[in-house]
Amino acid sequence: MDTRNPFLYLQIAEAFRRRIATGELKPGDRLPAVRDTAKQWDCTPGTVNRAYKTLSQEGLVVGQRGKGTLVAPSMIHSQSSVWNWASLINRAELFLLEAIHTGYTTVEVETALSIAIMRWKTLQVDENPVVEKQPIATATPTLRFVGSHDLVVDLIPHALKSNSLDELLSIQFAGSLGGLIAISRHEADLAGAHLWDETTDTYNLPFVKRILPGCRVALLTLSHRQLGLIVPRGNPQNIQGLNDLVRSGVRFVNRQPGSGSRVWLDAHLQRAGIRTDRIQGFKREETTHMGVANAIANGEASVGIGLFAAATSFELDFIPLTKERYDLVIPEQTWKLPQMQKIVDVVRSAHLKASINALGGYDASETGHLTWIE
Repeated sequence: MDTRNPFLYLQIAEAFRRRIATGELKPGDRLPAVRDTAKQWDCTPGTVNRAYKTLSQEGLVVGQRGKGTLVAPSMIHSQSSVWNWASLINRAELFLLEAIHTGYTTVEVETALSIAIMRWKTLQVDENPVVEKQPIATATPTLRFVGSHDLVVDLIPHALKSNSLDELLSIQFAGSLGGLIAISRHEADLAGAHLWDETTDTYNLPFVKRILPGCRVALLTLSHRQLGLIVPRGNPQNIQGLNDLVRSGVRFVNRQPGSGSRVWLDAHLQRAGIRTDRIQGFKREETTHMGVANAIANGEASVGIGLFAAATSFELDFIPLTKERYDLVIPEQTWKLPQMQKIVDVVRSAHLKASINALGGYDASETGHLTWIE
């Protein structure tokens, strides 16, 4: 590789890619010899070999003994989709290498891309699929997750896909209580919850016992995370805590009833003696943390309850209020299924833990910890 420009091979590949796309190089045409291309680009033969290998992996060229490297004979004149895909791969790889070259790890880059996709989805659509009532999954490989929105939950399908296990899990966000109720109604195989109990000052266990009595249930800790108030960059209204929500001109955006964030907020507002009818926008509700952050970024609200990671993804500021625990709630009959154990392996993997820590505002030190509720 040319140490003067570690991305030069991608530029060479892109140049040939464009010549193929425009028809200047036709199917069966021979690419210049490696030494000739190296001389033209003032680089090492190894850099050119890497560029040609990239084109080969994309299906644009083929190597033939005695004939050199040829434009692939079968695909170019249905080339549009293939060339576009190859170009997209090139752009993604260029971004990856530039990020690594500036000091980021591959895990940090991968996590950042996942967050960017989540943010884009928030800006495009509000997905709220209907959950069909079915027995606990046995024959089908797909397990149904219903529960509170969390950015780590969004990372799990990506981790599963990278292990060719992407059909193991379907996801619907319906709040922590909604997830537990879905299990009780056999509308979900597992749930996600971060329900704070004021009496015991613990998470999830009291709620699971009340909503799923008599069931043996596993609590698999997914992460700890920072919950707080999301505000515009610079915090122009100087919001410092819950007491500021009743001030004139402050416009709030809430989470939906039944979400863990809403349960925590309602309890602490009541404890502080803050009437919700004095909070402008209290009835404006979003089903995800990204939705809350998006509303603030768009100027539709000046403060909302949400996660640090959601705030940073929209370049907003954050006032921390508490650190909460998020658990996967898994009935014993689901826990025993082989597809569930594959998901557990992904949750406990070093890769996912590194991704969790890269999010910001998350702590993976207890990720994968198991507690049984009898």
